Amino acid sequence: MSSGNSFAVCFMRKLLPGVLVLLAVLTLQEGTLAQGRGRYGRGSYGESSMNRPEQRTPVSVSEVDLSGIPFRIVFESFRETDGRENWEICMVNADGSDLINLTNTPDINEFYPHASPDGRMICFVADEGEDRYTMSRNAYFMNVDGSGRTKIAENVRQPCWNGDGTQIAYLKGEYSRYNSSSWSNDGLEVYDLKSGNVTSHPNEDIGHIFNLCWSPDGQWFIATSRGRSMGSNIAFRSDSSTMTSLSIRGCRPDISPDGMWIAWGRTDYDLNVGSLDFDSRESKVSDQEIVIACDRGFKVYHVDWSPDGRYLAFSYGSSRGSQAVGSRASGWNICVYSFDTGKWTQVTTDGKHYKEPDWVAGPGRLN
Repeated sequence: MSSGNSFAVCFMRKLLPGVLVLLAVLTLQEGTLAQGRGRYGRGSYGESSMNRPEQRTPVSVSEVDLSGIPFRIVFESFRETDGRENWEICMVNADGSDLINLTNTPDINEFYPHASPDGRMICFVADEGEDRYTMSRNAYFMNVDGSGRTKIAENVRQPCWNGDGTQIAYLKGEYSRYNSSSWSNDGLEVYDLKSGNVTSHPNEDIGHIFNLCWSPDGQWFIATSRGRSMGSNIAFRSDSSTMTSLSIRGCRPDISPDGMWIAWGRTDYDLNVGSLDFDSRESKVSDQEIVIACDRGFKVYHVDWSPDGRYLAFSYGSSRGSQAVGSRASGWNICVYSFDTGKWTQVTTDGKHYKEPDWVAGPGRLN
């Protein structure tokens, strides 16, 4: 063996242990990153071990009779207002008829509407300011017809109602400078409509969460966590620092009006429901089932229960669209799923970036 070959052999013998260690570290890191994607993301197409429904695209509206539903749906939409495109809050009957623009503010972007349990008011956020130095995402509520607009807080995220519509909870912005990220938050506050008083949640560690949802009995909040809290979907008491994992994968959970069920997106391509029990010592969510699925190249997001628990509203569109609050999603529409028929259909069809649907109870359909 030549001296050059001898040197190469000796060099490789010395190098090999380090290479193996490096490969092991890289493998471990990749596994950790993959777990991170699974923990905070919604997975890839076809990963679910549960049965996926055969329906993957919207059926004709004639196959899902929505004409008798006494509720409406409110949502965000990027559309033209007075010759200028911007985000507005719109409302439509459950069958897609009589769509109206509730905000009509070409100089202000409004997002993330949530209707009070009695259907008389809507809370939402609005981006206000001239540039990134003066911009702020602020929380408001208004009457269901768009009148009586009232600001309740500045630099906040994703407000939601309590069970009797007397209080609004919201997440405080993490930084004083404008940031549009839904999970850029630090702390939770509650605004009381009657007194105007604001109280802070007792758990000071709440932060980096999104899609805040308040249980109908007022005892729990649920949300998706981006890493500061345990698990990807969490529950925490409204009156203490008690916090627990829901032990479900995915994001954007929503509680049914009776508090007994939960719906959420397990992946970009399916929406699940399950039985919810905050007192369970095992999984808080059991009897999990995929009720809505779509084909590769599309997404389903933003699921919300109807006031009678018989329907789900959600957004559906191209996988190129963004599901984030106030981010464009061309071609996305609002859909409704019926538990009675097990089918879903589109109730909007022009694809004007329709997202974040929320059901509006009473006072009846628009005429």
